[in-house]
Amino acid sequence: MKNLYTHFLFVFICLVGFQSFAQIQKAPPSDEGDGPWPQFIIRGVTLINGNGAPPLGPVDIVVEKNIIKGIYTVGYPGVDIKAEDRPQLISGGKELDANGMYLLPGFVDAHAHIGGEAQGTTAEYVFKLWMAHGITSIRDPSSGNGLEWVLDQKAKSASNTITAPRIFAYTAFGQGSKEGISTPAQAKAWVQENAKKGADGVKFFGAAPEIMKAALEENKKLGLRSAAHHAQMAVSKWNVLHSARAGLTSMEHWYGLPEALFTDRTVQNYPADYNYNNEQDRFGEAGKLWAQAAAPYSEKWNVVMNELLALDFTIVPTFNIYEASRDLMRARTAEWHSIYTLPSLWNFYQPSKISHGSYWHYWGTEEEVAWKKNYQLWMTFINEYKNRGGRISAGSDSGFIFQLYGFAYIRELELLREAGFHPLEVIMAATLNGAETLGLGDKIGSVEIGKLADFVIVEENPLENLKVLYGTGAIKLTEDNEVVRVGGVKYTIKDGIVYDAKQLLNDVENMVEAEKEKSGFKLKQPGQQ
Repeated sequence: MKNLYTHFLFVFICLVGFQSFAQIQKAPPSDEGDGPWPQFIIRGVTLINGNGAPPLGPVDIVVEKNIIKGIYTVGYPGVDIKAEDRPQLISGGKELDANGMYLLPGFVDAHAHIGGEAQGTTAEYVFKLWMAHGITSIRDPSSGNGLEWVLDQKAKSASNTITAPRIFAYTAFGQGSKEGISTPAQAKAWVQENAKKGADGVKFFGAAPEIMKAALEENKKLGLRSAAHHAQMAVSKWNVLHSARAGLTSMEHWYGLPEALFTDRTVQNYPADYNYNNEQDRFGEAGKLWAQAAAPYSEKWNVVMNELLALDFTIVPTFNIYEASRDLMRARTAEWHSIYTLPSLWNFYQPSKISHGSYWHYWGTEEEVAWKKNYQLWMTFINEYKNRGGRISAGSDSGFIFQLYGFAYIRELELLREAGFHPLEVIMAATLNGAETLGLGDKIGSVEIGKLADFVIVEENPLENLKVLYGTGAIKLTEDNEVVRVGGVKYTIKDGIVYDAKQLLNDVENMVEAEKEKSGFKLKQPGQQ
């Protein structure tokens, strides 16, 4: 008989689609990408750094193998650049003419699952969608394909023998435990063993307070980072504040935060017939939760926010993954599904009583209105947390609820903008804040001398329109009254290696088309014959 915590962890992992930690197909060896070179110079680009600074250009950026060695202002907008004012290319070097283009640091997806058996996605499919959208680093929270599997892909990404972002592996707390975790001593022992195995951190879902405290304190002592989805099954006795005090470094989504803001209750207002295993119950009632918390700018609201700020706590809101809750039609009719969503993934999204996030049992106007109000309160907290100096990082949690890898990350950036972030603050959340969340602010996240050469290059200005970062680009009407598509990331550069982002997307399109031909699949909306 499993103890309650072990049973809860097993049930939760099954719900999120990683049954028995089944391993998906690993990314194949790859010779894609050009470089690195002894010297690589990106010429004439406009730099949008991840540190909040306004755009600057034209600049020449000099890279040696995988290290930024120089950032040179070489002229003024609209003025011819003098050759003698530019850094010179050495023998064996490579240069890229990026005149008129925009360069950003590589994006960090702070909540990025590498697919799963239930979704039918391969690692190559997921990695290429991420890289095609400029995502050069990801944090895999819970290592649902097994820690050993993720660490194998991490090593291959680090050596650039596969086309993949840099990977950070966070193991689900209790994963692999044969006897379960029912004491603080067992919690500490599991954390120690997890560190020995090479994990970068731990993902928590919840446990008894004494177990959470012991595990978090031991994890912090060992120098590992941590994340938590404070699931409803354990949140009444242990919310975000408890975790942050014990050493949690980041919270995912928003679970556990409204509970820390309660003033007239200790649990959310569950209906008498609520069942957590009924996903419409779970997500329908979750859409009413922020309305039960302290009002924005009230005394309790400020007290909780200020304590989290004092603890240097990171919030990864993943706004996009719940967007279907407030507008289901928009999420399931996104234009990229017909081209880039695998048949198996599309089937996984459909209304179901057993697939996590497929809670469309009878989703209607009342649920969507509640969720729209939920977003307003949630976004108010996140924006003010940012305004007071708190760290907000961008994460997507793709592969569920009609949210597609890569595309959903760009949607997350748009939703941060909706929450009140200036476009430069959005980019900071996607780059430097993400790097700091990983503990790598000194290595990636901004374009600075000595940092690694991770970049995103796009032909349109993303500060004017974040939609130009989508693989499908943005619609634009020319002066000749012609409708065109502009944008899409042009180059993704990771470790000084240049990848053609549009070619990576084309590879994904071919994968999807091959699967459709094999099965005779035609994309249909739910209920259509």
